[in-house]
Amino acid sequence: MSKIELALDKAIASLPKLKNWVLGRLCALWKKTSPYLQLDKLKKLDFTTVKAFTLKYKWRILLVLIILYAGSKTYDYFFPAGKKAGGPQVITSVVAEKKDVPLIIEATGTIISNSIVDIRPMITNTVKTIHVKDGQEVKEGELLFTLDDRNDRANYEKLKALADDAQKQYLRAKELVEKNFISKAGLETSLANAKSAQAAARSAEVQLSFDSIRSPINGRAGIINVFPGSLVQASNVVTTSTNSTATSSVGSMVTITQLNPINVQFVIPEKDIPIILENKKDDAPLKVKVTIGDTGKNTYEGQVLVIDNQVDPLIAAVRVKAQIPNDKLEILPGQFARVSLNASNLKDVIAVPTQAIVIGPTGRLVYVVDKDDKVTAKPVKVPYEYMGTSVITGINSGDRIVVEGKQNLRTGSKVREAKAAKSEKSPADKTTTAEPK
Repeated sequence: MSKIELALDKAIASLPKLKNWVLGRLCALWKKTSPYLQLDKLKKLDFTTVKAFTLKYKWRILLVLIILYAGSKTYDYFFPAGKKAGGPQVITSVVAEKKDVPLIIEATGTIISNSIVDIRPMITNTVKTIHVKDGQEVKEGELLFTLDDRNDRANYEKLKALADDAQKQYLRAKELVEKNFISKAGLETSLANAKSAQAAARSAEVQLSFDSIRSPINGRAGIINVFPGSLVQASNVVTTSTNSTATSSVGSMVTITQLNPINVQFVIPEKDIPIILENKKDDAPLKVKVTIGDTGKNTYEGQVLVIDNQVDPLIAAVRVKAQIPNDKLEILPGQFARVSLNASNLKDVIAVPTQAIVIGPTGRLVYVVDKDDKVTAKPVKVPYEYMGTSVITGINSGDRIVVEGKQNLRTGSKVREAKAAKSEKSPADKTTTAEPK
């Protein structure tokens, strides 16, 4: 340890003793001088008495004056006059500029399928063959189930044979009319019989087609609710029972869900409807960004398909449906989604950081710094605010706006700009701190 450090330690250690000695001397001085400070004795003081007192306690009076002087200088050193008198306040400001700001409307929604079909039977029959598996991707027209078609096929073949025979009878009658062997009435009867037989054959063909159940859309099959040999009925519900010896379920035979592309449905507040309708163009659909999950990594871009034609009065909002791609089939119906709808761009508007706006008793205001570094409170209106940026009216482009350090400002307050502290870090790691100039 150096001599200087030892001297400092000794000086610091002696401070309490010095303090006690000074207090003791001041108390002793007070006790001796207090009799002279009584009102009746103050009136009897004359020059001779004061002179004698001063000469008697001159060193003590000098010590008190020195202590008072040193205390005054110390106070002025640690508390400069500029701060005590309310000197310029350190602030951070920005210059307001005109720019284009995207008008974003945020909402929450639910993923829904673009198309979903419950496969149900059209006739009462038993399941013969199941051609798909649980969760299989299927194409439009792909065979899903085959029912027992023996009875329907026999009925079709019988009616087809009758239709063919009726057609032959009609052609024979037509030749006989040309030879005047039968009347035209007989020909017309033969034609009617032929058409009736053909219609019956076509009806039987349609009935036979119900035994082959095909997918009406492209999509993914869900859980299959029937098994080979299960009896299905021509109703809205395919019903089987579950007990200790058999397993079945209630619902459709299978549900086909289209997953690519997929839709998201959400609602927007009634107050934002005019903004959307004013900026919606038929040749340029509105764009959306959809985020799935809490991480924010799974973001998909799409476009609005339709805006509902009526407002729900219960929630004062309108439903909107948008479509997004799902090439990897990672999104499933029913998932929660966050939607950002880009309604339009606000052109040539003044945008400032939201933290620059002060909410006062009379409304919102900002502090504008003039060329003399004095601030003026100006009332503003905020028509739009998003992600820390506010579009305001009431100030001009090029005005210098206070962002930080506005807590104790008043109109006419003197301010000074904070400067960036010098740092040895790289430019990417530099930070700005407020320090007096």
